[in-house]
Amino acid sequence: MKFFHLSDLHIGLKLMNRDLREDQEYIFRQITDLAKKERPDAVVIAGDIYDKAVPPAEAVEVFDQFITGLTNALPETVIMMISGNHDSAARVNCFRSVLSGQNVYMIGQSPRTEDEKIEKVTLEDEYGSVDFYLLPFVKPSMVKQITGVDENGNNLSYNETLHRLLGREKIDGSRRNVLVSHQFYLPAGAKAEDIERMDSEICTVGNIDQVSADVLEPFDYAALGHIHKPMKAGNERFRYCGTPLACSVSEAGQQKGIILVELKEKGEIHTSVLPLKPLRQVRVIQGTLEEVLSQGCQDYVTVILTDRADLDVLDMQDRLRHAFPNLLEIRREVLRKADYEKEFIPEKERDPFQLCCEFLKETDVEEKKILRDVINTVQSSMTQGKG
Repeated sequence: MKFFHLSDLHIGLKLMNRDLREDQEYIFRQITDLAKKERPDAVVIAGDIYDKAVPPAEAVEVFDQFITGLTNALPETVIMMISGNHDSAARVNCFRSVLSGQNVYMIGQSPRTEDEKIEKVTLEDEYGSVDFYLLPFVKPSMVKQITGVDENGNNLSYNETLHRLLGREKIDGSRRNVLVSHQFYLPAGAKAEDIERMDSEICTVGNIDQVSADVLEPFDYAALGHIHKPMKAGNERFRYCGTPLACSVSEAGQQKGIILVELKEKGEIHTSVLPLKPLRQVRVIQGTLEEVLSQGCQDYVTVILTDRADLDVLDMQDRLRHAFPNLLEIRREVLRKADYEKEFIPEKERDPFQLCCEFLKETDVEEKKILRDVINTVQSSMTQGKG
């Protein structure tokens, strides 16, 4: 059994107001060409199909072209995808039953009643059956009817919720099992704050959405989405493939790709990365104005100027925009004085939870918990409401 592991397409994304439609179409054509070459039995997309819960018509068109291209090129290949935290679960779930008859499984909603289970798709090969469990992004409030609440009637933690939700499934350990999920899984012994997160990701205050990766142990492979940088969740078998295209300047220089997973007999798994080459790189170029200008290109560029002397602002901007037609931003390296005790961080770049705590002065543990919940709810509402 051979399948592609993709995630976090974020179709419709704008990079500092730069429309990435052309770049996304270019990378999707590459993925389709690789599928023609490798001929996978399945293509798995682990959430965040769109960048907004209500995607613009242009984004839907790009997605339609991508899936149509895949199905036309490989009509026998099964396509499976789930909703992520950026998607509208209800919209992704639309026509779920109809599409499944066409070998396209778009699963937007997790189980909501006691009778419902996680969507399972079973494929066959010469070694037997492979069960794919398709679990969309889950918040504790979404599934509390079946996972329950704590002794005080409050929602469970993300960690407890996912353990109970997956614990309901009767997973046959003698078969090969694959989980497709869009959550923040934390390797055993790791601290959430030590995991490098990209600027394009939505991070909860206090990392309350973390889930212990031990819940993944019953599966032979976990195709994960949500983290934008390729990484393992503590095991070679549990992997984030990252975005197929850089979604922020913090991803500059990252090698993006598709994870090709090959399952043979039970316990025999091989993974490799098929690199993707973007139409335009995301780059950070640092140096004096003249040094930077000598590196003119068509890439998406953030310029950091190190000149100590004052520069003619208008002339500087004109020259840089001429050298870099896809210029994202211009920064100036700030000289620090020796007696600075703290680095100044603009308010818009600071953690909103810390800002609120500083404003409110004295807050106890319970008040801080309420404050975290409020900030996370507001951030989630802002994401769902954009589009």
